[in-house]
Amino acid sequence: MQKLLLFVDKVSTWVGHAFSWLIVGLTLLITWEVFSRYLLDSPHAWAFDAMIMLYGTLFMMAGAYTLAKNGHVRGDVLYGFFTPRTQATIDLVLYIAFFIPGVVALVFAGYYYAAESWAINEHSTVTSEGPPIYPFKTVIPVAGAFILVQGVVEIVRCVICLKQGAWPSREEDVEEVDVDKLKEMVHVKDEDIQKLDELVVHREPGK
Repeated sequence: MQKLLLFVDKVSTWVGHAFSWLIVGLTLLITWEVFSRYLLDSPHAWAFDAMIMLYGTLFMMAGAYTLAKNGHVRGDVLYGFFTPRTQATIDLVLYIAFFIPGVVALVFAGYYYAAESWAINEHSTVTSEGPPIYPFKTVIPVAGAFILVQGVVEIVRCVICLKQGAWPSREEDVEEVDVDKLKEMVHVKDEDIQKLDELVVHREPGK
């Protein structure tokens, strides 16, 4: 079971990493449009739509990845003080009562929303000669499906935690630097850092 959970985590992580490259594309597009608009006096009407679609795709496709890393916004003022079993109980109730119905509705509504867009060959009306938006709308049910699968994994984690009293492991990913852990890894103590600081100060000119 744990291997299956970690496999889904890896898929969500891979999808998140793959679509994160849209940040590069969005940055290049914005840079080029600013250059073209203000220096070449040649703005592109489709650029604004393209920026919205790139960012929207990035935002939606990162949902499963963020859920896999337990990174969604959480009001954990009290949550963090609860035991793992209490946390799992709260999460399980919220997943079943709100998450699953909401995401299932998103997938079904998004499917019909995208299908209608493809049927009418829909183009953006935000700007003149707007680009096609049916590929963008297709992202809605696809992203919803990834989030739904990851949500089922999180529910299974809640059940395991209720049985074992501890949260099962997750797929590791890039995290913020833990200074204390870094010190431990390189065998450096606070006293060593303080001595180094004092040595640098004494070597400064005029000190």
